[in-house]
Amino acid sequence: MSKIVSIQFRDRGKVYDFASGHFVLKQGDKVMVVTENGPAIGSVCTKPRNRTEGGPNRKLKTIFRLATKEEIDRYERGCNLEGEVSEYCHQKVKERSLPMCLVSVERRFDGSKVIIYFTADGRVDFRQLVKDLVGKFRTRIEMRQIGVRHQAKMVGGLGSCGRPLCCSSFLNSFDPVTIKMAKKQNISLNPNKISGMCGRLMCCLTYEYEYYAKIKKKLPKIGRMVMTKAGEGKIIRQNILKETLTVALDSGDEIEVQATDITRGPGSSRERVRSKKNTRSRVRNKK
Repeated sequence: MSKIVSIQFRDRGKVYDFASGHFVLKQGDKVMVVTENGPAIGSVCTKPRNRTEGGPNRKLKTIFRLATKEEIDRYERGCNLEGEVSEYCHQKVKERSLPMCLVSVERRFDGSKVIIYFTADGRVDFRQLVKDLVGKFRTRIEMRQIGVRHQAKMVGGLGSCGRPLCCSSFLNSFDPVTIKMAKKQNISLNPNKISGMCGRLMCCLTYEYEYYAKIKKKLPKIGRMVMTKAGEGKIIRQNILKETLTVALDSGDEIEVQATDITRGPGSSRERVRSKKNTRSRVRNKK
């Protein structure tokens, strides 16, 4: 039975799952796989493991074969070339005073081209830079401008939680993140606390947002008057995870009760004021 192994193509890069096929692999083996961008060599970074029952039933690509010594040497030469291209490119960017920041250099295993990833605030005229690189390394050069979130994904690092960045470890796409998500989860709106290494709102704000939005619809809003076993009071806080409410009683005490243990009153304090005004006006009209 085919087992699952995790393959890493670059140091500190993202880990991908592959089916081992009929190969018996161990951690550290170099294998040849076929990706969307062509053949590539990766390193086995975990021990082979069986598919778990009830686990994700996704279709995995199968390892093509073990890498030969010649292919491994070719791969290492390519890695050395990436370092040379990066160093030379940094030098030329500085000489030409180009408003761009180099992020990473990637060379295709088949040697078809070298891709240079960079960030910039706007459009950059890098035509002369490409001519310098082609003249130096005699290979096809492709420049790709990426955003700051993709930069964090490629560079990696540790988040404020102390764990590796989500984008560089398991996220396959970037979902929109808004400040509304932080407000809905009662998170401090301090930019330093809700921003990731990329300077944008943290991706993890989206993980529990749907749950918070779903539960909040069930709970009475803050400011509504409700009836509890201890008497009538006004809701002043919500605890979404515990599904409890903090109620300020008319006596001045505060109690925490389950949302299922309260009886909704006539409405919020504003609604009660409106109701009293309407009652008084009806009485005046009768008179």
